[in-house]
Amino acid sequence: MKTLYIECNMGAAGDMLLASLAELTGDVKACGEMLNSLGIPDVTYDFEKSVKCGIEGTHARVTALGVEEDEHLHEHGEHHHEEHHHEHTHEEHVHTHEHEHHHHHTHMSDIENIINGLNVSDKVKSDALAVYALIAEAESRAHGKPVTEIHFHEVGTMDAVADIVGVCVLMELIGADRIVASPLATGFGQVRCAHGILPVPAPATASIIEGIPTYSGNVEGELLTPTGAALLKHFAGSFGPRPAMAISKTGYGMGKKDFEKANMLRTFLGEEQNEDDDKVIEMSCNVDDMTGEEIGYATGVLMNSGALDVFTTPVYMKKNRPGILITCIVRPEDKEKFAKLIFENTTTIGIRYTAMDRFRLSRREEKVMTKFGEVSVKVSEGFGVTKAKPEYDDVAGIVGKS
Repeated sequence: MKTLYIECNMGAAGDMLLASLAELTGDVKACGEMLNSLGIPDVTYDFEKSVKCGIEGTHARVTALGVEEDEHLHEHGEHHHEEHHHEHTHEEHVHTHEHEHHHHHTHMSDIENIINGLNVSDKVKSDALAVYALIAEAESRAHGKPVTEIHFHEVGTMDAVADIVGVCVLMELIGADRIVASPLATGFGQVRCAHGILPVPAPATASIIEGIPTYSGNVEGELLTPTGAALLKHFAGSFGPRPAMAISKTGYGMGKKDFEKANMLRTFLGEEQNEDDDKVIEMSCNVDDMTGEEIGYATGVLMNSGALDVFTTPVYMKKNRPGILITCIVRPEDKEKFAKLIFENTTTIGIRYTAMDRFRLSRREEKVMTKFGEVSVKVSEGFGVTKAKPEYDDVAGIVGKS
């Protein structure tokens, strides 16, 4: 199982996660060129070398509207102007009103339009919108206003959009089967803002991290930003210690500010082999009173719900009735979930299941450029065997254009 582990001993900010993931790709320069081609308005990505406590890593410098801005979200009240600041790259930056003449504010709908207009996949758009929705909801709760009334400062908005979209793109590129993060260090104390002092974690961050493991740690200052918290909450399937895994690559994403501890976010990419990886549950039932359309719909629901495989077999049942044997292969922990789905979407009143072991080749996806265009190729390896097969949808798309 291809596993990504995210180590957050010094918290997390969007740009630190972005830089760390860029290192995992093996070509940081190419990442910068790719991200700059996405079409994010007035945003430039620049990856540069950075050293913390003698360790070399990468710092992601994101310029929005010509300004390298700290991560912050702004909300306009009816009679007042509040500026909410968070230490982007762990460096305190107080934004002053001298910049206000070239800034305006945007709604969540504006952000949705920006993201939906980017040159990225539908999955990246969906992930990015989900992450930003977490931030918007947190700001809404912190200020007691509906999401529709929350306004975001233009530079801070584009800065956060750049970090979020960049991370979503690299997550898709890396293609981990499982993502695990360490408990998140938030820092402690207070953070100075333009109009006052807020406790750490800031209210928006505190809202986002509800339900996930965090701790203050022993570093005074704001280590965990809203964008960092939202990205990890969205992508991490679980939080805890690094699982047993054969590490293939390590990425170091550096913050700007220097602490006694190395100010970095570290990621590990590798193969995880759990005992349950090669165990599956085979669930089956017989039906003789469903139409072909109904069976097709039911098998589609099971596959779309995460079944490892679903197939049907024509059989003869009691009273010499022709029927269909529906077989569904699922992970052990999903047995009850699929029992419910099978009962809901078929006419069966009983389901058989068997626990099975299996041999499985490790799998990865590669992009191959052909004279017809780029094609995804599935590569499977193990037991001294290597198999490669082009992705059907890519081939079908090429054939459809010819």
